[in-house]
Amino acid sequence: MVLALIAHDKMKDAMIYFAKKYEYILREHTILATGTTGKKIMENTGLTVRCFKSGPLGGDQEIGSRIANGKVDAVFFFRDPLTAQAHEPDISALLRLCDVYHVPLATNPATGELLIKAIENGFKK
Repeated sequence: MVLALIAHDKMKDAMIYFAKKYEYILREHTILATGTTGKKIMENTGLTVRCFKSGPLGGDQEIGSRIANGKVDAVFFFRDPLTAQAHEPDISALLRLCDVYHVPLATNPATGELLIKAIENGFKK
């Protein structure tokens, strides 16, 4: 499967923790990420991540294009609903694309755990 990982600034530590905790599952899949998130994941785990541009430079839109073209199976977008900054990726476009193309999207660590466990148990899009 191809999994996309994106995190708002205040959620990057949670994404790193998630990636470390589930590295044994994530390493079995192709991982895409926005630039800064992907770099931090690679620095803190043994995972290989294909990094796109950072969110402010359009990395979330690059991932969105892949969703629209059927090249992403699940998205983990840990968002900060209270203090997201204007330069951070906008979840609304990715949420719409995921709904249109029936791609599961986890927006926080709790739904991330549910989705990663489903993937571990053989979930296929």
